[in-house]
Amino acid sequence: MHAIPTKCPLCGGEITVTKIYCRDCDTTFEGRFQGGPFAQLKPDQLAFVELFIRCEGKITRMETEMGLSYPTIRKQLQDVIRGLGFEPGGEEPAGITEERRKAILADLEQGRITYDDAMRLLQESEVS
Repeated sequence: MHAIPTKCPLCGGEITVTKIYCRDCDTTFEGRFQGGPFAQLKPDQLAFVELFIRCEGKITRMETEMGLSYPTIRKQLQDVIRGLGFEPGGEEPAGITEERRKAILADLEQGRITYDDAMRLLQESEVS
């Protein structure tokens, strides 16, 4: 059995499914049917999604299952996200390091900066 195509092989236009047939009861349904968001994924992308769900979204488990590195799996995940019509978010901010946080708190404790300065520095460090 083949997956429902999402693009016309002749012109590249969008395919609309208009007929569905049940072999068991010999019933035919006619109308306009949507395939859902996953219908537009390639077979290898669907297999990736299935594994992702089976591994409960844990990329470390996927590394073991697939024998691939973390960056390779992240790239495949981003390809799936794009395949669903979304743009993956940029890299998450690194946030404040423990060393930087301790230095700010030490400066506050020793009176080198005010409470307001410490709060501003901590908040700026989390965003940058």
